[in-house]
Amino acid sequence: MKNWLVLIFIATLVNSVAEAARIKDISEVAGVRSNQLVGYGLVVGLAGTGENTPFTDQSFYSMLKNFGIQLPSGIKLKTKNIAAVAVSADLPPFSKQGQKIDITVSSIGSAKSLHGGTLVQTFMKGLDGKTYAVAQGNLIVGGFSAEGADGSKIVGNTPTVGRIVNGAMVEQEVPSPFGHGSYINFNLFESDFTTAQRMSDSINNFLGPNTAAALDATSIRVRAPRDLSQRVAFLSTVENLEFVPANAAAKIIVNSRTGTIVIGKNVRLRSAAITHGTMTVIINENLKVNQPGVFSSGASVVVPDSDGSMAEENGRMFHFKPGVTLDNLVRAVNGVGAAPSDLMAILQALKQASAIDGQLIVI
Repeated sequence: MKNWLVLIFIATLVNSVAEAARIKDISEVAGVRSNQLVGYGLVVGLAGTGENTPFTDQSFYSMLKNFGIQLPSGIKLKTKNIAAVAVSADLPPFSKQGQKIDITVSSIGSAKSLHGGTLVQTFMKGLDGKTYAVAQGNLIVGGFSAEGADGSKIVGNTPTVGRIVNGAMVEQEVPSPFGHGSYINFNLFESDFTTAQRMSDSINNFLGPNTAAALDATSIRVRAPRDLSQRVAFLSTVENLEFVPANAAAKIIVNSRTGTIVIGKNVRLRSAAITHGTMTVIINENLKVNQPGVFSSGASVVVPDSDGSMAEENGRMFHFKPGVTLDNLVRAVNGVGAAPSDLMAILQALKQASAIDGQLIVI
């Protein structure tokens, strides 16, 4: 049987103390975002690893025409040192004219490799069709390819994709809504009503009541100065405020290909009994009543009293302490030497039986 590499992570210990986080680490300012740019260009100078395709030839003729070179009609060039490419980049927020950004160059034809090539001047456009940057430069290609006379071929990584560090110069700035209006919105990276409310309360406690308000599970609106210099100083203060975010929702992530299982802190098991092959898992949940003292003013409280067991053919038994968690289940399965596939099957069966308080995600 194939050996599995299993990594069982308990994301946070049950008795761990929640840690504070800065606002800048769990959210971003609405409107302060990057923009995608794309362009079509030619890579020249390839050592016979280029292509001869109709659109590559057309692009090459257009480039020559722009330089005032008109080829006689009926002449077809057979060059193998050029390649048609798509050029892409992310334009960071607040990028100014003259600044440079990194670009990625990818072959879109039949070129075998872009190694040693040079990208000629390429206009990079945004979603609105306007040119925001111009790219040009020598490619850095991490992949390689080699081909023998008998047709044998060796390819490492991807030789048809390269990068140019600082390969594009910004020619036009993207308008930003940062300085507009009397409010700034923070958007959480992970939507959560409790986290949004706690973040709003943290800002109000520091800057005064009614400064911030949670609009929904993602957005927190904050009243900010209209003057840009004051707004920058204001955001510098707010984004460094710390508060305790809400605990993440109970989740179990199972990667069936690698055998990796990630278990969140708040996952709990309900009463259930499962038999998988020669393994039997039993989880019982009972109720116990705690009575107050005779002369006390307290009231009776009903609390859960959980226990569980697991058995295989060898008769080994495992008893859980009250308050069964998946941590107990994982330890019991590991104790009998079960395979990761057995644990995955148990988790899926428990979820189908509604015996897990949490979301099971299989990837």
